[in-house]
Amino acid sequence: MSDTTATTIPNPSPDRERWLLLIHHVPPKPDYLRVKVRRRLERIGAVALKNSVYVLPWTEPAVEDFQWLLREIAADGGESSVCEAAFVEGVTDGEMIRAFQAARDADYAVIAKAAESIATSGNAPHADGERSGQSGTATVARLRRRFDEVSAIDFFSAPEHARALAAVAAAEARLRALAGGPGTGPVCYDSPSGRDLLRGRTWVTRRGVHVDRIASAWLILRFIDPAAKFKFVPAKGYRPKPRELRFDMYDAEYTHEGDRCTFETLLVRFGLHDGALQVIGEIVHDIDLKEARFGRPETAGLATVVEGIALTHADDATRLERGALMLDGLYSGVRHKVGGGRQVD
Repeated sequence: MSDTTATTIPNPSPDRERWLLLIHHVPPKPDYLRVKVRRRLERIGAVALKNSVYVLPWTEPAVEDFQWLLREIAADGGESSVCEAAFVEGVTDGEMIRAFQAARDADYAVIAKAAESIATSGNAPHADGERSGQSGTATVARLRRRFDEVSAIDFFSAPEHARALAAVAAAEARLRALAGGPGTGPVCYDSPSGRDLLRGRTWVTRRGVHVDRIASAWLILRFIDPAAKFKFVPAKGYRPKPRELRFDMYDAEYTHEGDRCTFETLLVRFGLHDGALQVIGEIVHDIDLKEARFGRPETAGLATVVEGIALTHADDATRLERGALMLDGLYSGVRHKVGGGRQVD
């Protein structure tokens, strides 16, 4: 094999699956190097084709991930190369896709099993079989972060995704109930999945954005992912691409959970303990769910402005821009009145 190579890989044709192959050889010593490379490949979602050949679906992030790994292997005395292929000899596209799905299904199954145990009992299982209710919250936080990590490399919508998502949400609901009911003792997820792992993602939602999606996009951009990009797709049938996260749509990573709207779900999941954001969440909740639970005086005015934005602008990106200006002003005003608690960078 030649020295490590990293070629410029062209954008593939959109009408067929394209694959990236990493072919590598690492020296037998030091022992840790083989383990290091394998773990790195697992983290980026690559599937083993042979002992020293790994595959990813062609995407720009995948090209970057493999090229970084090339450099790491070379730095430790190994050899590797990356190539792009329209097909892999002896394996059909369908078989390759099912291999990726099987890998992610295995990850999701571990998450779901642990979360289902907590959802049933409210306690977190230990390795020795003992249980401790005190460890439940930390365990669910780790499960949610792990779910986000696996979702980010679930390139072909593995079937067990839905089970794992439902199980983690049920575990969170169970812990909230044990803590005293909805809104009490929320489970918070500051990082890495909050502001480190998810930075610079494409956030996908349904076309025709209205109050919850407009407010959630504003929250994401201002407090969660300042480098976020937004994409608008049909309500059903969309298959997320690598590094995409869905919000406020069916089977999304971030959507309604229990009696919470998506904006409220984001507040809880990312641990945004800001008094002004909590107030805005109550306003959005009542408008989106057509309730009067919180009865904030600003609710009717915000509902009217959002309706005006929707009537005036058919383009979803424009709706987000106009909505962001509105919500910036609302946030400043509410924060002046109630104080914001912890400010998020």
